[in-house]
Amino acid sequence: MPGNGVITVEDLLRSPALQLRLIAGESGISRRVAWAHVSELEDPTPWLCGAEMIMTTGMAIPRSAERQCAYLERLDDAGVACLAVSEGMFVPPLTRALRAVVAERGFPVVEVPIPVPFIAISQEIAAAAQGDMGARLNAQLRVFGAVQWLAAGRLSAREIFGRLERLSGYSLYACTLQGAPLLDGVPVPLPEHADLMPRTLPSPPTVPGGYLLPVTGPRGPAGFLLALESPDAAPAGVSVVQHIATVAALQVSMLAHEREILRRQGAETLAEMLQGTLDRAAVARRLAASGFVLARALRLAVVGPAEGRGAPGDDSLADALAGSGAPHLMLRQGGELFVLIHDDAALAVLTSAQDATTGISRPFPAGASLIVPRREAGWALARAGEAGLPVMTYGSDPTQKWLTGDSADLAALAAEVLGSVVRYDAAHGGELVPSVRVWLEHDRDTERAAQALHVHPNTLRYRVQRFEQISGRSLSSTASLAEVWLALRATADAPAAEAPGAGAFPGDSRG
Repeated sequence: MPGNGVITVEDLLRSPALQLRLIAGESGISRRVAWAHVSELEDPTPWLCGAEMIMTTGMAIPRSAERQCAYLERLDDAGVACLAVSEGMFVPPLTRALRAVVAERGFPVVEVPIPVPFIAISQEIAAAAQGDMGARLNAQLRVFGAVQWLAAGRLSAREIFGRLERLSGYSLYACTLQGAPLLDGVPVPLPEHADLMPRTLPSPPTVPGGYLLPVTGPRGPAGFLLALESPDAAPAGVSVVQHIATVAALQVSMLAHEREILRRQGAETLAEMLQGTLDRAAVARRLAASGFVLARALRLAVVGPAEGRGAPGDDSLADALAGSGAPHLMLRQGGELFVLIHDDAALAVLTSAQDATTGISRPFPAGASLIVPRREAGWALARAGEAGLPVMTYGSDPTQKWLTGDSADLAALAAEVLGSVVRYDAAHGGELVPSVRVWLEHDRDTERAAQALHVHPNTLRYRVQRFEQISGRSLSSTASLAEVWLALRATADAPAAEAPGAGAFPGDSRG
């Protein structure tokens, strides 16, 4: 037997005491065997760590060629070193298809004579493995030292995991559940590793050539650690990889804690900016400290739920924004989620946010009051919701260029065209004005507009007719249609205090 604590299938075949006979898979006899395990399960892989010799009386081996091949492929994919079957027991005939797979994969299958008990093989392998245990224990202790490196804070994640690679004998990769980078400086699995990544959680830890373990964060599973055996290195085993996954989890938790501190500081800054309690110098200092470039324009976004869904999760959005690396401030206030950004990667994150509707202001300079951007973002959010769009930017409506910027003029235009209908809606709890707005936004397509309003098409047709009767304007007339459309746009652009329905219109003496 070898004296370095590593035993191979070939070593076991040469042992006169074991009398093992090679049935197939000669090209794989150099495989290292770390343990021997008896299993009569057709799929024992969830309970394996890799490098085992699986011993069976044959009850685990299926009879059909297809299932025999699937059985062997499962064992090989899980890193099993060898299959040992008992002579003259319950082993079904090994099919030609199985032997072909064995030859292709170089997976050794050996036969155990009846006089040789399975325990003898286990003892032989355990005795050979004893010499390897000291090195493995030493590697585990040194991996524990990585916790001290984390606590000291003097090493980056790249440096820590570089050391762990050298200690463990594995090449390390880490990624989120979606495959994005999990730890700065630690590479994500390569494209050729795609087949190793699990489709569901939990999953067996063993993959061909190494291990794949989950990394837990403060809010549950955060990603995966993939450890693949390095060439010309002595792999330290699954216990060491589990300790490395724990170090990764600690690192993830520390980063999450740091992000939460920055998020709260940013929320305080954005709250004070919305209230207008910070002077320009203080705003400049805090924005610069948060990574903003003061010479670049800002945008304010308001994020709300997508139609028919609950409010978007602040945590998931915050994680996506932090992952983009773009500077941002985020605040949940009074049922509204505000996000201050540059017009860059953060805008792309907001635009692609799932289960969310977003309104975005026009660009404005750092240090400017947020009163106008807040109104613009709120208006854009409302219009996006009415139009069934995931995102809308204030100023994207081409009809706005025809409207005066004077709020009194906007209110007067809305009062003249829509005043009677607004008063009717207020008195009767009607929905004539918003219904006509959505109808026009859908290019007078009654079916699509009714679907957006969640009403029957006949109900919408009735509302349009009532609007025409009460306003005195026929929407089949081009002139009246243009006038109504501009008035609706003016209503959307008017400040809340001057919008139709908020009170009497200027110059309107009717009650």
